[in-house]
Amino acid sequence: MGTEAVEPLAIRNVILIGDEDGVAGLAHRLRRLSGSPGTSIRWVTDRVEHTLRVAEVSSRSPERSIRVAEGVIAVVDATVGSTPRLEAMLRAADDYQVARLCLVTGLDRPGADFDGCVRAIADIRGAVPLPVHLPLGVGAGFRGVLDLVQPVAENPGGPGRIAAQRHRELVHTVSGQARAMSPGRLRHGIARLTRLGEVVPILCCAAPGVDDLAPLLDAVVRYLPSPMEVCQPEHALDQ
Repeated sequence: MGTEAVEPLAIRNVILIGDEDGVAGLAHRLRRLSGSPGTSIRWVTDRVEHTLRVAEVSSRSPERSIRVAEGVIAVVDATVGSTPRLEAMLRAADDYQVARLCLVTGLDRPGADFDGCVRAIADIRGAVPLPVHLPLGVGAGFRGVLDLVQPVAENPGGPGRIAAQRHRELVHTVSGQARAMSPGRLRHGIARLTRLGEVVPILCCAAPGVDDLAPLLDAVVRYLPSPMEVCQPEHALDQ
């Protein structure tokens, strides 16, 4: 029986980076979703099926893992923020021009600080952090996540006003203008800047008790490059 051909533009080869506990926890959730010991996931985004191959960063040679990666997911604990290990890995990704996005976890735990995580990432040399999610509360008050790519109604009080402002900031960062953009055009702009290494999209884990990885997997497909869209000589097309 022959091997099924996979369209290269529909492949995402991704490395998980960050502190060991966070990386291991996300890898476990992804393996459970894939239903196999390996982490190869068939995932449909925007009505197109993609193959996502996810690996944990090598503990023996993390810089080598990052250097040959086509994209990385940085796992950031909201109660800790940046750590020397995470900083070193993000700097390596910047040095080797590897596209990356960040997933902030632990927003339901005491001491969680989403904005502190964004500031910590901003302090690391390299791409500009670009929140595409807004947590609704933190700690014991965490109750979910808003997608800032979608336009938000600006209602007096509550999260609507803040989310609308963050949406406008997202649009301005991506386009340099204040004009409204459709979600599709905005995602296209985020993808372009991410693959150029100019921004790092920041996502939030779902609310407690909701093991929903769909927003992360959609973001991997939409923002991180396929093997055909990277230019480092170390990258080889994985047939």
